[in-house]
Amino acid sequence: MVEPVINSPWATRTSGSRDRELKRQAVLDAAVRLFNEKGFQSTSLDDVAGALQVTKPTIYHYFASKDEILFECVRLGLEHIRRAVESASTGSSSGLERLKTLIHEYALVKTRNFGICVSRTTDDQLSSASRLHFRALKREINQLLQNVIVASVADGSVRPVDPRLTAFAVAGALNWIAHWYRPDGGMAPEAIADGMVEMLVSGLAPRA
Repeated sequence: MVEPVINSPWATRTSGSRDRELKRQAVLDAAVRLFNEKGFQSTSLDDVAGALQVTKPTIYHYFASKDEILFECVRLGLEHIRRAVESASTGSSSGLERLKTLIHEYALVKTRNFGICVSRTTDDQLSSASRLHFRALKREINQLLQNVIVASVADGSVRPVDPRLTAFAVAGALNWIAHWYRPDGGMAPEAIADGMVEMLVSGLAPRA
């Protein structure tokens, strides 16, 4: 039995574009929680509808298919990551300080449902068109991360490292959070983010 979503927007009768957006987001919130808990293949649209206490045809007013819902979930997750990385790309602080901020915010995203969904979704679960978009978004994020690393090396706040290899190593460690993090696991998101900053940056700071 699927646990219903609290405060479903279908509980009240409203109309308009704002109402539609709230309901569309509610579908995504319910779906991403179920995808993360049960897996994409094991989650049906009936499950999503049950969580929202609506009928399955209601879901089709907002999304054409379960595949479309999955792609929108991972797109949102990647957008959250992209904003975290992009926000650290500019500023007057040193490259290392911006890199610390980036790692911290990226780690926090990976403890939230849409960020978790990105890491738990494999290419073969997406349609061909969605897969190409998914990969393009990930490449964009990786390039932004590399740019911050290059800038950090250039200003001397990070020791000389290979930007591509370092970006893969940092992103790999951060993305893996989504595979082991549990809200009831005894580690708060902020503590995880602080710990990842300390561990990852220790290998990048200039050495005496």
